[in-house]
Amino acid sequence: MKRIFEVDPWNIVTHKLDIDDKRLQESMTSLGNGYMGMRGNFEEDYTGDSLPGTYLAGVWYPDKTRVGWWKNGYPKYFGKVINAVNFIKINFLINGSKLDLGTDQISDFKLDLNMKNAVLTRSFVVTKGDAKVEFKFERFLSVAQKELSVQKVSFKNLSDKSVEVKAISALDSNVKNEDANYDEHFWNVLDIDENSLVAETKPNDFGTPRFTSGMEMCHVTVMEKVDSTVTDSETSETFKINLESDEVAILEKRVIVVTSRDYDSTEALTDAMSKLANDVTTQSYDELLTSHENIWAERWNKSDVKIQGDDESQQGMRFNLFGLFTTYYGEDARLNIGPKGFTGEKYGGATYWDTEAFCVPVYLGITKPEVTRNLLMYRYKQLDGAFVNAKQQGLKGALFPMVTFNGIECHNEWEITFEEIHRNGDIAFAIYNYTRYTGDKSFVLNEGSEILTEISRFWADRVHFSKRNNQYMIHGVTGPDEYENNVDNNWDTNLLARWTLEYTLKILKEVSADQAKKLKVTEAERAKWQDIVDKMYMPYDQGLNIFVQHDGFLDKDLEPVSSIPKDQLPINQHWSWDKILRSPYIKQGDVLQGIWDFIEDFTPEEKKANFDFYEPLTVHESSLSPAIHSVLAADLHYEDKAVELYERTARLDLDNYNNDTADGLHITAMTGGWLAMVQGFAGMRVHADGVLSYKPFLPKKWDSYSFRQVFRGRVIEVSVDKNGSDITLISGDPLDIEVNGKPVTLN
Repeated sequence: MKRIFEVDPWNIVTHKLDIDDKRLQESMTSLGNGYMGMRGNFEEDYTGDSLPGTYLAGVWYPDKTRVGWWKNGYPKYFGKVINAVNFIKINFLINGSKLDLGTDQISDFKLDLNMKNAVLTRSFVVTKGDAKVEFKFERFLSVAQKELSVQKVSFKNLSDKSVEVKAISALDSNVKNEDANYDEHFWNVLDIDENSLVAETKPNDFGTPRFTSGMEMCHVTVMEKVDSTVTDSETSETFKINLESDEVAILEKRVIVVTSRDYDSTEALTDAMSKLANDVTTQSYDELLTSHENIWAERWNKSDVKIQGDDESQQGMRFNLFGLFTTYYGEDARLNIGPKGFTGEKYGGATYWDTEAFCVPVYLGITKPEVTRNLLMYRYKQLDGAFVNAKQQGLKGALFPMVTFNGIECHNEWEITFEEIHRNGDIAFAIYNYTRYTGDKSFVLNEGSEILTEISRFWADRVHFSKRNNQYMIHGVTGPDEYENNVDNNWDTNLLARWTLEYTLKILKEVSADQAKKLKVTEAERAKWQDIVDKMYMPYDQGLNIFVQHDGFLDKDLEPVSSIPKDQLPINQHWSWDKILRSPYIKQGDVLQGIWDFIEDFTPEEKKANFDFYEPLTVHESSLSPAIHSVLAADLHYEDKAVELYERTARLDLDNYNNDTADGLHITAMTGGWLAMVQGFAGMRVHADGVLSYKPFLPKKWDSYSFRQVFRGRVIEVSVDKNGSDITLISGDPLDIEVNGKPVTLN
């Protein structure tokens, strides 16, 4: 593993421009404010390897997906997040020679992402002939004004002679995605002038909405404006100054970014853009920064996790939380959490099941309940799309998509799109998780009951009855472990199907008469669902006392991961797909995923037998894998294994464990550090009766840790050190909890 950033509790910082790992540096210094975001690419042009990326939340394009082996039911398109107009672009000329860190002689380089205030800074000294100039770049995406991008560049003449510096600041629509077909461009410019640009996504063949985006820039500087240039695709303004020795000049660039998601017409969009741009011109850089910093301070005050004695773990934990906050903080119920957020193009930038399985439990603990409820409403509002997805497969009810922007499936790999149907169960479980944690039944008894009913109708149609075994089965699926495709009776999928039907039957007894009338669940349906619950086949091996991942799994050559030569890891980058599918190696928890979901429903003996069998076969090549294994290891008192896997999940991207962070960060897996600590080391559980409990322990290599947790209108602080644990009620009404199995009242 190669570490390219220094270890610092609050900063992602390096003093080296790593040309070989430039994309890694860009991924790890990404910024976002929930409304828009960008990779840590430079403002100025760079001739070395780079993956520039700027993305707008909810803005996407339906790319062609039809291929030679297209079959009935395949998605019509592949939805992808598209690179937005480049609005941070500023190029510099020093005595007429263009600044380019890909070729220039530089020294004193520093790149620093401050996680406390979400400001990215970069500084260096560049020498060009007789000229020597020190540059310092700062930028942030305001969380106080979601449409606002702020940049500040200062440059100082370190030469003995006068130096001419020119800055060319632009809005550039000449952008593309790296995975675009034939270098295609996605934006058509509608209107462009000296300081603004309005563009619309190009027409598509699928009837999905087109998006309009508008950018307006303004500058604050002592430099002289000497030119403005408008072309079909770019507008720019040029500023010039002659710097005497030791003289400093500053250029500030502020850009307002708006999209048609918030406006009914292009005219309304441009009017709003101009008004917002005028508003920010009245404020100084320091005022804009202070407003932004104050909100970040509030966020950290609610959710910071403090670790003493291990700066690597501390940095990893905060980096995870920072990545989540910059991607999604619940302000817009139309949005969800893409696996790469604003940090890259991989996976299309769309919604996956990761949200319900991994993000929901974390957001429940670190934000107000409305944030998680918005995530559930996102799915409810896309029920119509889920009906379409099920119908395309010839099935009843609702099949929520594996990948989506609008509720319609837009993933083009058949073994995932059609077969990884456990996602339906994960969405049902998220409704239960929200209800159990918050105590709020208003969602599950209304919108949630609709979702549960339609998912149950899907499961009842998707199972089949085996007369030979007198049991219900589910064939032709892919479980959470995507290294096993098109298998029969995946244990986790069968478990979630059975549980969803059982939970839905329970909720149907509690809904109002009006809601029951709306759901139209017949007695015959109820009887069928109960029969499936009673007779669902669950693969089990008595000799090993384990739940079998799927039919035939135990017939494989069950050699542990430790037998694989290290130079063949990760296997997904060294082995053929055929070899992976024939191997026993598990990408991520599958059986253990189900045990983690229902951790209190299994005996210690069952948890131990299954963990001891499956973890040695798991390569953890899914970013989601280490967290749940860490929680289960902690539950089993395997402290060293729990800490090892915590470190892997907390520093997954910082240490590039899976050798793929250059593509972008693993945003939904950034929940892992919090899960491993709070559910693992602190042993936090919410029992079925709603009682909150803890069983804390302190990892041997740490001096202490503490975290704050939101729970049912309270804020609780848990502190653990070498002397034991202390649980304090920071705000809210008194609460009865359990600590190490004993009742405690928090006042």
